[in-house]
Amino acid sequence: MTQDLFRHLRIHTATKDKLKMNIDILREEIEADEGCEYKIYRCSEGYPTAGIGHLLTEWDEEYYDKPIGTPVSEEQAQEWFVNDVQVAIGDCQDIFNSFDKLPEDLQHVFVNMAFQLGGPRLRKFRKMIAAVEMEDYNEVAAQMEDSRWFKQTTKRAQRLIDRVIKLGVPI
Repeated sequence: MTQDLFRHLRIHTATKDKLKMNIDILREEIEADEGCEYKIYRCSEGYPTAGIGHLLTEWDEEYYDKPIGTPVSEEQAQEWFVNDVQVAIGDCQDIFNSFDKLPEDLQHVFVNMAFQLGGPRLRKFRKMIAAVEMEDYNEVAAQMEDSRWFKQTTKRAQRLIDRVIKLGVPI
């Protein structure tokens, strides 16, 4: 079941606007940042969460309003991840004019941010988005660092910023 979900996601992202992204690596990166819990827990902000950083909402009828510690199947966690990462990719495609043409590592960075923050919060990084359009990766990194997001999740943010900085260094 899990392999089928990732196969679907790979096919979907490979055909949509010719986006080429290694979803398996992206999943590993996001899981390293979010963790993976096969039970309901409270995230750092105190919200009920499960799987790979999946915020539980009223749409998650089977799990919403269940107590912390309620088990969640691996299949459910993976299904949530596939849906959540598709939303994050779609948000990035809406926010960045040429998202599909960005270097894959930069795509991963922004999908990771969209996964964590959500599209509406990522959209507030207006100066960063403008710097992306100008391909000024050092300014992208500076704008990422000059944010409340950086102060709240410094280690994760710094790892992502370091990846952007590497893109701004001439070869």
